[in-house]
Parts: sequence; structure tokens; C-alpha cells
Amino acid sequence: MPELLQESERGGAVLPFGLAEVTGPSMVPTLYHGDRLVMQYGARVRPGDVIVLRHPFQQDLLVVKRAVERREGGWWVLGDNAYAGGDSTDYGTVPQELVLGKAWLRYRPRRTAQRSPLAVARWALSAVRPVFPDRSASRRLRAR
Repeated sequence: MPELLQESERGGAVLPFGLAEVTGPSMVPTLYHGDRLVMQYGARVRPGDVIVLRHPFQQDLLVVKRAVERREGGWWVLGDNAYAGGDSTDYGTVPQELVLGKAWLRYRPRRTAQRSPLAVARWALSAVRPVFPDRSASRRLRAR
């Protein structure tokens, strides 16, 4: 579940992009605890996209999940880690107005223990990656 690093939200943002920090294991192996996301507010969501949304029951809590399919009443969302829970299997569909935006890039901050030139080079090669949509997400849902 992310925390917004930018104070403003969709309506009051100067730019249509914002930053979020991932906490928890629900999106492993795509996203890990401590990863940062560059997200676009109000972006068009398609099945398979990683999105940032407000939790339906606790709207001050932001959540990162994968949009699996559009259903009556909103989006059915799932985490990439099936054992972590905290997705539509617990709270049902998420109304469109609770979806804040779509994640485009993942940034992993450098740990202080990474001091050797080899460790810094490895980090530099893997620190910034695009967050790709998983088009097989809706097939996984039908298989459950």
C-alpha cells in the first residue's frame, strides 16, 4: 500500500504525475516494499495495469493493485502476490472514482549498504524500470 509523497492529489496537482511509495508484500514480485512509483493521475486504466487507488472501506489509505477487469460497479483488482490478500477478494469491486491513477515507472532507492562499485553498478542497471501491464491478469482471474 503506497503513501503519496506529493501533497496534492488528482484535482489540485500542478502536473498530472505524482510519486507513491510501496509498503507491504501484496505486489511481489512486480513491486517490493520500499519501491517508489511514478504515477499518472486520471490515466485511462485498462485490464492488466498497475493502479493506485483509495481503499474502499478506509479512504485515507492508498493501495497499489493490478486492475484485472471492469465489472458492474467498478474495477476488480488483485495483488500479484496471491498470499498477501487485501484486494477485491476481500472488498469487492472498486468504484472508478476511487482510482487515482496508473503506475508507469518503478524506482528502487539505493540502500546504504551498497557501497562497492559492483553493487552500485547493479543498482544503477535495475533501479528504474517501467511497470508493464500484465495482459494475462484477466485469464488468471477466470482460472480461479
